[in-house]
Parts: sequence; structure tokens; C-alpha cells
Amino acid sequence: MSAAAPHAFRDNLTMLRRNLLHARRYPSLTLNLLLTPVILLLLFVYVFGDVMSAGITGGPADRADYVAYLVPGILLLTVAMTSLGTAVSVATDMTEGIIARFRTMAISRASVLIGHVIGSVIQTLMALVVLLAIALAIGFRPDATPVEWIAAAALLASVSLALTWIAVGIGLISPNAEGASNIGQPLVMLPFLSSAFVPVDAMPRWFGWFAEYQPFSPAIETLRGLLLGSGIGTKNAVLTVAWCVGLTLLGYLWSKARFNREPRR
Repeated sequence: MSAAAPHAFRDNLTMLRRNLLHARRYPSLTLNLLLTPVILLLLFVYVFGDVMSAGITGGPADRADYVAYLVPGILLLTVAMTSLGTAVSVATDMTEGIIARFRTMAISRASVLIGHVIGSVIQTLMALVVLLAIALAIGFRPDATPVEWIAAAALLASVSLALTWIAVGIGLISPNAEGASNIGQPLVMLPFLSSAFVPVDAMPRWFGWFAEYQPFSPAIETLRGLLLGSGIGTKNAVLTVAWCVGLTLLGYLWSKARFNREPRR
């Protein structure tokens, strides 16, 4: 191991601690991003649940069936919304001048970004635990084995990692925090254009192709299969892994290149 490796690891931990402390001191952003999926979950279950369940099953309304269908999509929506908070945090750091100060210090440059990413993934997983607890309280009954639970957690962490790296790139190109929020809106809109709320088969054929192959639908269907014991399907699993690896690599290279050429402020 090179001499620089332990120092880089220490710098990563320092930046991770900084971002976690920052999130603890200013919890309003994380809370706002978490409240929206919770409100959507309750809205779709208690306002639209009977109608939506009848439309999906083609039989008598059964709210419990729609809760089972809905929760995996809401979990992925939470991942998308939390990643948007990372874009805002990175843009805030860039505009407040703290990044320029970090560049004058003898620390690993990559640690500044890695601290944001790991901190965001940890916060996302914590938010998912809260949301899952609420889902269980309103009737969600998963049928997953311990191995399937571990696989589901790994899937959520992988999607969070991929979207967070993309969000870091968005934060780096944004002129301010408001701009990062606006530019990052497609990350939040994509789950609404997926199989999160209704099956792809119920969509118009011209739109169903996009919904089926965009990043969220395969991940949602894979998560459904893991949590509900219905099988994940080879196609969905392969697409999910491909999207996660591709977006993680793209986001990392984009963020690194953008950060390295960003002028000092």
C-alpha cells in the first residue's frame, strides 16, 4: 500500500464526518426531502388506493394489494429525492467558498466529493428505514427471506450511490443551490414516469417502452420481486446492474473532471 493511501482514507473519513455533522446541524433539507415521499405514500394509499388497486388487479378493490405494489416505488422515489439534496449541498459548498479553502489544504481532492457521496448514501439508507417503518405501520407486508432483504438493501444502496454521483456533478455545474435544485428535477421526475405507481402494461404503447427501460422501472421491479417473493426476472436484474454501474461510472468521471477544472472562487 502506498504512503498516500492511509492519508486519503483519513481525509475521506474527515469529509464524511463533516457532511454528517452538517446534516445534523441543518436537518431541514433532509426532512423536507423525506416528507414528500411520506406524503405521497399516504396520499396514494388512503386517497387513491381503492381506485388504483381495482385498476391494477382488474377485480374488487384491495388496498393491501396496492400498498404492496406501491411501497417499492416509493422507496426508489425517496432515493431520488435524497440525491437531489446532495446536488444542493455541493452547489452550496461551491458558492460559499469552502471548496476553494479545501484546495489550499494538504488533503486528497477526491475526498471532498467522496465525503458528500458516502454521507448522502448513509442519510438515504436512514431515510429508507424510516419510510419502511411507516409502510409497515399502514399495512405493507413483505415476504422476503434474510438473503432477499440483504439483496434489497444492496440494490437500494447501489441505486443511491449511482444517483448521488450524478447529483454531485449537477451540483458542480450549478451556479447556486436554487439552480442545483432546478437542474436536478429530472432525477425526481423519472420515478413518476416509471412503474412506481402503475404497471408499464397499463401505459400507452408509445410511452411504455421508455418507462420499461429507463433506470427506475427495472430497479423497482427487481425490488418488488425481492421484497414480495415474486421473482426478479433476469431482464430486470441485468438492466438494474447495468444502469447502476453505468451511472456510477459516468457520475464519478463527470464529477471528477468538473471538480478538477473548476476555477477557484
